Amino acid sequence: MPMEMREIERVVALALVEDAPWGDLTSQVLVPADAMASAELVAREEGVMSGGEVFEAAMRLTDASVMVNLLVDEGARFAKGDVLATVNGSARSILQAERVALNFVQRMAGIATLTASFVKAVEGTTARIVDTRKTTPGLRAFERYAVRCGGGRNHRYSLSDAVMAKDNHLAVLGSGVTAALMAAKKALPHTVHVEVEVDRLEQIEAVLAGGADTVMLDNFSLDDMRAGVAQIAGRALVEASGGVKLEQVRAIAETGVDVISVGALTHSVRALDLGLDFA
Repeated sequence: MPMEMREIERVVALALVEDAPWGDLTSQVLVPADAMASAELVAREEGVMSGGEVFEAAMRLTDASVMVNLLVDEGARFAKGDVLATVNGSARSILQAERVALNFVQRMAGIATLTASFVKAVEGTTARIVDTRKTTPGLRAFERYAVRCGGGRNHRYSLSDAVMAKDNHLAVLGSGVTAALMAAKKALPHTVHVEVEVDRLEQIEAVLAGGADTVMLDNFSLDDMRAGVAQIAGRALVEASGGVKLEQVRAIAETGVDVISVGALTHSVRALDLGLDFA
């Protein structure tokens, strides 16, 4: 599902104001007003494309006359040295928009590339790779979209989208978790999904008795994860979570879980090395 242009323009406009609240002083005093330029968005390393429309929006919202030609489809792989887009127009405008445009596309391509690595690692299993709410404040729509570009799926968008009881919720509820979940299920519309996090096998039955649709196994060992999957036995979806790393995700998927949530896709991703080279 693509991002809405309205959301792209809202976030990009804020970033442009932040970066040049009173214009680009350097370009204004050094670059002639009528100077024109051509530039290429070049990959310094291989990766997966995401953020082309955001890159274009940064240029267009700075100067509507700047022309951007996107050369690589979203979600497509590219090699080191590939030209991902070309930019033509006012030199001042391109220079002013450059950093904001690059910041977005580098981060989004980094997320897509990392996600693709996780998706490839679990290929052939039934597990799906999903993101979490550990996103950069204000950039959640962009980062979730980048996850999709990498072949991953999205978890709930916000606190308003689903019931998800985690360890701190359970600590408040104590032994009354089953009754609390049953009361919640009665009060909620039938379309609302209920997920509950557990960190011990002994918690699973109480959660299932309360009617949880998904049980999250948080920081379980592989042996306990296999035992949890067997215990749940199809009565709910099973999600694995907790510091999941690329080198261990295949083994996690092979335990039989349905979903693997990976906070690292967004909270600690490395921006991809992309550059804007002027001709």
